[in-house]
Amino acid sequence: MKKKFGNKKALSPVVAAIILIAVTVAVSIAVAAWMGSLTIGFMETAELTITDVDFTIGNPSGIITVKVTNSGTSPFTVNRIRVNGENADTWLSGTSNTVTPGSIETFTITQPIAPGTKYAVSLYDIDNTMIGAHTATA
Repeated sequence: MKKKFGNKKALSPVVAAIILIAVTVAVSIAVAAWMGSLTIGFMETAELTITDVDFTIGNPSGIITVKVTNSGTSPFTVNRIRVNGENADTWLSGTSNTVTPGSIETFTITQPIAPGTKYAVSLYDIDNTMIGAHTATA
């Protein structure tokens, strides 16, 4: 009976093990990258930015108008607004306190305003975490 392969030698066990490990590592890196890119789409973020603050000086109280944009992927609910570190007791929103993704919401704060004074406006979420701040001069 004839030998089919003659005197050809096979790969040594060490070389075969190294190739097997290299292929396994390469496949696991590819799967990890693929799974990582899938999870990015599932993570929702709320990114609130104060785009403008306007002042209307009145007698005895004035009005601070705050325009907010949500550039994130999930809705955001404004729980509290502070002006110069103090809670704004009287503030209203156009429709609700929730800013949907990609939308602009306007909040109106009624309080005494002095011309030429700087006002720092801060927005807080339900967990009392500051999510946006802006300073402007009346």
